[in-house]
Amino acid sequence: MFPAVTMAFLYSALLPLFTAQPALSMPMDDSSPRIEIKDTPEGRVVYLQGSWTAASLTRPATWTALTAQLADLRNRSRPAATASAPAAKNAAGGWNLASIEKLDYLGAQVLWNEWAHRWPAQLQLEPEQREMLETVEKFTAPLPVPRKSPWYEPLLMLGERLLGLIDHVKGLLRLLGQLLLDIGRLLARPHQGPWRDFSGHLYSFGATALPITALVGFLIGVVLAYLISQQLRQFGADAFIVNILGISLIRELGPVLAAILIAGRSGSAITAQIGVMRVTEELDAMRVMGIAHGFRLVMPRALALCVVMPLISVWTTIAALAGGMLAAMSSMDMTPSFFINALPPAVNVANLTLASAKSVVFGLLIALVGCHFGLRVEPNTESLGQGTTASVVTSITVVILVDALFAVLFRNVGI
Repeated sequence: MFPAVTMAFLYSALLPLFTAQPALSMPMDDSSPRIEIKDTPEGRVVYLQGSWTAASLTRPATWTALTAQLADLRNRSRPAATASAPAAKNAAGGWNLASIEKLDYLGAQVLWNEWAHRWPAQLQLEPEQREMLETVEKFTAPLPVPRKSPWYEPLLMLGERLLGLIDHVKGLLRLLGQLLLDIGRLLARPHQGPWRDFSGHLYSFGATALPITALVGFLIGVVLAYLISQQLRQFGADAFIVNILGISLIRELGPVLAAILIAGRSGSAITAQIGVMRVTEELDAMRVMGIAHGFRLVMPRALALCVVMPLISVWTTIAALAGGMLAAMSSMDMTPSFFINALPPAVNVANLTLASAKSVVFGLLIALVGCHFGLRVEPNTESLGQGTTASVVTSITVVILVDALFAVLFRNVGI
């Protein structure tokens, strides 16, 4: 068993290396493996000669010449479309292994692969050669059978994806309902609330995210101001850059940009933290001790993100407006005092209220999605990575979809 498996592995490992070699002329000697084709009254017969062993087959020049001969043999054995019946019968032929000097498991594997894992119709060989080929047949994996996909397979795949989506939606709704019950329990017994976890999440989700959100917001403001100034200068409407930057950053880009950053930063952390607890069986221990997952894991994170997201949104918007103001001052000679004085009349306060409300919803959704995928992690590292990736992608997608919904529903607010 082990020699056959070893030779099969050696053959599969060396085949790409040798087939990539350029065609070389093979110095033929008596021990080199070679093929001769003879026409006999019974049909075309392939005679194998030489030493079909690992020592001979692993020489690059020998292997290149032998593969060329095998390819030419396959081309000859492939009957043409207009071939007559006698020609097709002659093409079937047979194989004669009696003239082989030596044959080991690697040579037998080469022949078995050449025969497409099927015994030829006509085969002459020695008993020990047959025993070796039967061993290779026993321990060689069968060729993959091409499966024709049924016409309804796309429908099955679509239905499976739809059922999976419905399952995730049901899980999120169940998590939201449990969160409402946990908030009611917290209001009834505030002294039992996980306040230390809540304060820790406020710091990790909010304070530590201030540098990256300010940097990204500032750069976005600079880029937007430069692009807008190039277009407004053509129409002599330089003063309207305050209106465009104010509406776009305060109403849309500030909250969405902050939510996307928090989804990639904190949403993935939530999933990873709860997923590691699943891998280390901490969740099972909590269940045994009677500690509710929703009250101690989901609720503190959801409330912390609901509180933090509006503040981070305002912080990101201020940084973006500062970047836009500096870019406007550099490209359009607009003073900071003019920018600051023109901003309140250009942007209605309702836009800031709408942005804060959206940020609260974004924070709640990011927390629920992160907890949902974290609680679904299986106790293995592969599932942990897949759950974290799915959490980030789903959070960002949900944020964009909800923002589009807000834009449609409140299109007349603050405009």
